[in-house]
Amino acid sequence: MVERKQGLSLKVQQDGPIALDAEFECEPGEVLALVGPSGSGKSTLLRCIAGLYTPEHGHIQCDGENWFDSRNRHLVPTVKRRVGMVFQHYALFPHLNALENIMEAMRELSPEQRRNRAHALIERLHLNGLAQRRPHELSGGQQQRVAVARALAREPNVLLLDEPFSAVDRATRESLYNELAELRRELRMPVVLVTHDLDEATLLADRMCILSDGRTLQEGSPDQVMQAPVTTEVARLLGMRNLFVGRVIEHTTAYSLLDWRGQLLKVRAQPQWPVGQVVGWGLPTSDVLLMPQKHEPGEMDNTVLVEIERLLSLGEHIRALLRSGDDLIAMHVPRHLAQRYELAEGQQIRIRLRGETIHLMSQIASNKQEPRDAET
Repeated sequence: MVERKQGLSLKVQQDGPIALDAEFECEPGEVLALVGPSGSGKSTLLRCIAGLYTPEHGHIQCDGENWFDSRNRHLVPTVKRRVGMVFQHYALFPHLNALENIMEAMRELSPEQRRNRAHALIERLHLNGLAQRRPHELSGGQQQRVAVARALAREPNVLLLDEPFSAVDRATRESLYNELAELRRELRMPVVLVTHDLDEATLLADRMCILSDGRTLQEGSPDQVMQAPVTTEVARLLGMRNLFVGRVIEHTTAYSLLDWRGQLLKVRAQPQWPVGQVVGWGLPTSDVLLMPQKHEPGEMDNTVLVEIERLLSLGEHIRALLRSGDDLIAMHVPRHLAQRYELAEGQQIRIRLRGETIHLMSQIASNKQEPRDAET
């Protein structure tokens, strides 16, 4: 028997037709962001929680209740799960006004109770004066607030948000971020946010779950995941451009030594990797630097001779694509520095890789850096 837990707990598996191998938990009052590319299974997992899709194996619990347990052939239907869900395009009833849309979520209550609660939610979501407007008379941000109010009307045990900010402009999105942050302080329920936007996830979530092809790859706080991806696959999904392969040579108390195609790199001490282990390694583009013209590099600065393969103008910055053997290194250079160093395609220069920020990880699939990855 699966142990009962508060908050939300999910573990589901199946081979097809939609492959799933996912596991995560979300505590009451916590926001968990499911992050991954299109087709990674994010929305399918939300549908599993809501009871709109039933996986072959696993369990789903919420607030101490078993909603799904394949071992005991237990399944609670959607109508009996207290779930609040906000869809990507809100799914408001076009023929009903804002007040009526919210009231539709409370059909088990008397008309007076439904109306009173709906008015309270309208005030809570800053929709005063808009109760009689139909969806087409509301802005995108106002429609989203109505959708959230309707989701909360059922007093759910979990709130599910499926790409809720994708249909509004940037200014409206920033305002809605603030409103969600304010609202979540009042909510004592798990909130699961589906998004493909890493900035959105790091801004709003307490924890992130990285997904690919229906699989959970890594879960943790945004800082933990962004700074220490466990595999090169996760690093790619997080947008890390500089990913390569090396072999651990030595560990000291101050640093670890890595062999990268015959070149030795000093990296921050990571003794958990055995000597001789082939690993993936990466570092942010911000930590690939030009050699200083007047000062000596630091002890953890690794000097590398490269050839400039391509220069791309990006406003006040230049993105440089640098070749070292078969590998390509992406670097951002302020425009004034690029001019001072007279950077040009085909030129050979020395750069430094900051060993303090080089992170070692498991090598998954191909680690060859493609030019298009460095330019996107």
